[in-house]
Amino acid sequence: MKLTHINEQGDAHMVDVGEKDITRREAQAQAVVTMQPETMRMILSDQAQKGDVLGCARIAGIMAAKRTAELIPMCHTIPIDNVTVDIEPQTDTQLRIVVTARCTWKTGIEMEALTAASTAALTVYDMCKAADRSMRIDEIYLLHKSGGKSGEFRREE
Repeated sequence: MKLTHINEQGDAHMVDVGEKDITRREAQAQAVVTMQPETMRMILSDQAQKGDVLGCARIAGIMAAKRTAELIPMCHTIPIDNVTVDIEPQTDTQLRIVVTARCTWKTGIEMEALTAASTAALTVYDMCKAADRSMRIDEIYLLHKSGGKSGEFRREE
């Protein structure tokens, strides 16, 4: 396997995407925040001292997707068509964050989806840490991607 961000001398470099075809691309990523049941109840009843946890986490995820190239050194700035951040309780102690990001461009949008999911999870933590410092962020990974030369990927559970 050849890593595209490593040149012949073994140095990290930005990949030249100038000759790549523009295609419709989509990526979906997730993060899971585990917390105490009381914290989940506080979030779902909109009783957090800092305000609307889920709304702020959604906005933070979208903002993070738009700023990914500023955070990840070798990422290209890409024109994002759409980002959605869905946050749903999975159990009485787990929130699952699923981000879907789309673009029509020469390179993919996986990093934007992963950055958005991570940042949304961090925002939940930030807004609730006074009530529950034991929260845990796990299971950050790519669920699905489509478009581009490498084609489709779907995580198998």
